[in-house]
Formats: sequence, structure tokens, C-alpha cells
Amino acid sequence: MIDTTDPGTRIRLLLVDDHQLVRDGLRARLGDIEQIDIVGEAANGQQALAAAQSLLPDLALVDIGLPDINGIELTSALAERCPALRVLILSMYDSQGYVMSAMRAGARGYVLKDAPSAEIIAAIRAVAAGGVYFSSALTAALATQPDDATALTEREREVLILVAQGDSNKRIAQKLDVSVRTVETHRLNLRRKLGIETAAGLASYALKRGWIRG
Repeated sequence: MIDTTDPGTRIRLLLVDDHQLVRDGLRARLGDIEQIDIVGEAANGQQALAAAQSLLPDLALVDIGLPDINGIELTSALAERCPALRVLILSMYDSQGYVMSAMRAGARGYVLKDAPSAEIIAAIRAVAAGGVYFSSALTAALATQPDDATALTEREREVLILVAQGDSNKRIAQKLDVSVRTVETHRLNLRRKLGIETAAGLASYALKRGWIRG
């Protein structure tokens, strides 16, 4: 997690897209932005995995339509090999299926390629700081996704929201005035009830119900 409120903080960014023209465009849009350092590029999944392990970026901006493995599969691989790295999907696809699959794979946000530069920059900063971010155009679509019938307790809902906002177990315990072990038990119950393993998945679950803002 990066303190993006500190003007001296730098966000090390890896660009992953199979089109050179897109990467050039991103460099043009982001290259002069304060706090953002583009430390590398990759044109496919294998290059991205190698770059992530050698360059140690803070965040990877990943396209879904890669030529070897898709961006969702790459997100899963990055989560396994580089757990400290945060992934933000930048895609032309706006379907619920892609968004939810990306979140389940471990992505912390999803932004559309035709989004304004200001929104892409806001997404990078939010995800680098430990939060989640969805393009405003996706919020309504996520809200229409059919809900499940699983009933959460009020405490489980509180824990879910805090996890979705990026809080650690220790921080959640402090906020709710309970033990860390109690928080861990609630998180285990959430995984069992919802079938969601990652904090990003819980964030998308909370977002589509209006419990947090994108």
C-alpha cells in the first residue's frame, strides 16, 4: 500500500498491452503525471511476469486481450508470484462477466480504455493506495447483477466493507473493538458463505450492492 497523499511518493507502474500504439498512448497520457513512474512495458503475459519479477513495480496496468494468456489469467499468475503487486485492468470490454472474473482473479480495479485520462489517473492512485476503483460507466452495470440469497450477519457485513476498503485485519479489529482472531473468523465465514477468496472480490461484491463507492 502506498501513501499517495505524500507528494514525494512515487508509483512504479508496469504497462501491459499487446499493442505498441496503446502503450505509446499511455506513456503520453501518464508520463508527465506527478508521482507516476512508468518503469516497464510488456506486450504479452510472459513478458509481464518476467518484468514484474525483475522490475518490482507497485502496480500493473493490464489489458485483457493478450496474445498468449489473457489478462485475467495473468492477474491470477501475478497474484501468486508477486503478491505485493496490485493489478488494475484497462480494457475495452465492459461486460459484467469480464469485470467479475477480473476481480475474482485478484484485480483491484477495472477501467475502460475510453475513460478520460483523469479517471485512469484517479484509478491508478486509488489502487496504489490500497483501494479499489471501477470506471463510472461500469458501476450501473455491476449494480444490476443478480444478487445471491446468502444472508450475512450485520458484523460480517461490517467486516466485509472494511476489507473492501483495504483495511488490514489488525485495523479492522481496532475499528470494531474486537480481537484480530474474531476478525479472522468473520473473514473465514465470508469466504464460506460467498465463495469469494480475495479482498478484490469482496470489494466488487460490496460495490455492486452500494455498500462502498467505486
